[in-house]
Amino acid sequence: MTEEKLIQITENELHTLIKNKLIAAGLSEDAAHETSNHLTYADMIGIHSHGAVRVEYYAERIAKGGVTTQPNINFEKTGPSTAIFHGDNGQGHYIANLAIEPAIEMAKENGVAVVGVSKCSHTGTLSYYLRKFAEENLLCMAMTQSDPMAVPFGGAEVYYGTNPIGFGAPSNSEFPLIFDMATTVQAWGKILDARSKGRSIPDTWAVDENGAPTTDPNAVAGLVPIAGPKGYGLMMLVDIYAGILLNLPFGKHVSSMYHDLHTGRNLGQTYIVIDPAKFSDIETFKNNITQTMNELNEIKPATGFSSVRYPGQGSNERYAVALEEGTEIPESIYNYLKSDDIHYNNYEGKGIFAN
Repeated sequence: MTEEKLIQITENELHTLIKNKLIAAGLSEDAAHETSNHLTYADMIGIHSHGAVRVEYYAERIAKGGVTTQPNINFEKTGPSTAIFHGDNGQGHYIANLAIEPAIEMAKENGVAVVGVSKCSHTGTLSYYLRKFAEENLLCMAMTQSDPMAVPFGGAEVYYGTNPIGFGAPSNSEFPLIFDMATTVQAWGKILDARSKGRSIPDTWAVDENGAPTTDPNAVAGLVPIAGPKGYGLMMLVDIYAGILLNLPFGKHVSSMYHDLHTGRNLGQTYIVIDPAKFSDIETFKNNITQTMNELNEIKPATGFSSVRYPGQGSNERYAVALEEGTEIPESIYNYLKSDDIHYNNYEGKGIFAN
């Protein structure tokens, strides 16, 4: 495969280009701004699979009515520490972000909050939301549904999605501790990123239509769970907490990203938020998290490793560099963002593994 040329771009230019494209597609100013915040952040931390590469797809779905551009949102308290944020199939990044503030308030008042985000579109990388909770001195676990594209352990057909799960914790260092992972060996967005850059993938990420390992991102017919049955169990956990718990479609019934861009996706996301100050002194807690991060870095590395790194450390380092130097995106994506075109009708009706 021939790798595509990459374009260096500043944070401000990338944010402006993404926001303008989403507004042109029909998204409101507020929703476009917040979605651009999220996608720009993803590119800056090096998670390009959830950044600008997604804009054309979002624009096509928005333009075709598959996202509610003026959603009727409602925060429904169902108990002292439980609530559902009803998103009316609005833009996922915008809806999931709106649910953060009331979840923070509930957690600080009661010590814990479990908030489900019901009926939204794709919400992007969980680390973006986890970082916001950590900045409020809160612990958070987050999880979200995704398209059925992973084969269960022992199976030859897809059932669950990549079903990401993550956690965040505040620290007294420059950055919080953030862990965000797909329950598959690799997220679908990483396959999409490899396609956009003309790169091959490791043969441990996915299988082809015959269930055999493949290095061709265009031949992927199913992703595989991490650690076999363990990853399979985590996929189920996420599906229950972010789908069945909220009375939303689950398992193979979760809507495909590409099947019908004219209707909402009815996806779910769940935040489990804990206020550490209700258990110990908050500064002591943050100092201990920082100490954990530092002590992990100080561990003697194994052969072949230069150091031991705490979860999310690479993203933190890339983010710090990107704030100064900007980030890189494929030239084709840059040209699309700068064009007057809304989308190229590339996604409607495609299978779950569409380009």
